Amino acid sequence: MSKAWNQTRVASTLGVEYPIIQGPLGGFSSERLTAAVSNFGGLGSFGAHGLEPQAIPDKIAVIRSLTPNPFAMNLWVSMEDDGAIESDGAAFQRALSHLAPHIEAVGGTQPTFFPYKSIRFEDQVRVLLDAKVPVFSFIYGVPPKEILDEARKQGIITVGTATTPDEAVALEQAGVNLVVASGFEAGGHRGSFLRSSEDSLTGTISLVPQTVDAVKIPVIAAGGIGDARGIAAAFALGAEGVQMGTVFLACKESGAHPLHREAILGGKAGHTSLTRGFTGRLARGIHNELLQSLNQPETEILPYPLQRALMRNLALPAQKAGKAGLLALWAGQSANLAHCPSVVELLESLVSGAAERIKC
Repeated sequence: MSKAWNQTRVASTLGVEYPIIQGPLGGFSSERLTAAVSNFGGLGSFGAHGLEPQAIPDKIAVIRSLTPNPFAMNLWVSMEDDGAIESDGAAFQRALSHLAPHIEAVGGTQPTFFPYKSIRFEDQVRVLLDAKVPVFSFIYGVPPKEILDEARKQGIITVGTATTPDEAVALEQAGVNLVVASGFEAGGHRGSFLRSSEDSLTGTISLVPQTVDAVKIPVIAAGGIGDARGIAAAFALGAEGVQMGTVFLACKESGAHPLHREAILGGKAGHTSLTRGFTGRLARGIHNELLQSLNQPETEILPYPLQRALMRNLALPAQKAGKAGLLALWAGQSANLAHCPSVVELLESLVSGAAERIKC
């Protein structure tokens, strides 16, 4: 008797019923979404990289109060770009000059320069280790050996992200349990760390089989997977699990603003583009007025996370004014496949559709 499609090394390593991982979604995470995915039998994830260390324990506690099942907390290994500490008021004003007309148009207040205050990855991950979270996932590099060693001793499963096969090899050599092979179709940030993000743009259908061939640890496919057909395709390429972000971002349980969810669900998210303008790091979102203006050659972009902080001065008044065209609308290339009435209904359709298509 053949085994069920969902009985993979990814599922057994994570301790979940279905090897479907909800992407961490950065600042659009919600404890409710994370728990709902985990309660169904997938792996819910919470993006904590933008949080001060002292704020993370409360998030973990809420998730634990909502689900007894495994969940992941996600961090960024690299928390700032070169030049962030030295960036001055003059650079701030040059970057602001491109946003100021948009901020004025939605009735926002023009911001003033403040020196950069960093959040340290080491302080954030200390919280995760002390809390003994079930799964620690990360992008933008390989954590120091002592962190991975302690996670292993605590029984914490580690999941790294690769945008090239070489990055997957580096993660395997460091002792990471699972690797996400993230194709350039994915929404949000490109977590490259061995080469520049622009020089690491491999599509999912090319990246996954090469990564499967390059490493022995189980591979999770990500990028452009929008429905059960995408799951079946990923498994055909050798993946043993999938990570899906945009489809969950569209769910009512996510932390996305209603304008963001409407932009994905409205069937007009077919044109996405890569930009550094949203945060200072290369990322994919829906091509709108804001993204187009930020991608103009003359637009000055601050280093991450300074650009991210600057953009918040536009986001809140644009939301209040109902101007979706002036919002950073994260989405992957399969956004038009998203149709999420609720997490449970989405997952039921993914699980049944995958079972029909994947022959083990």
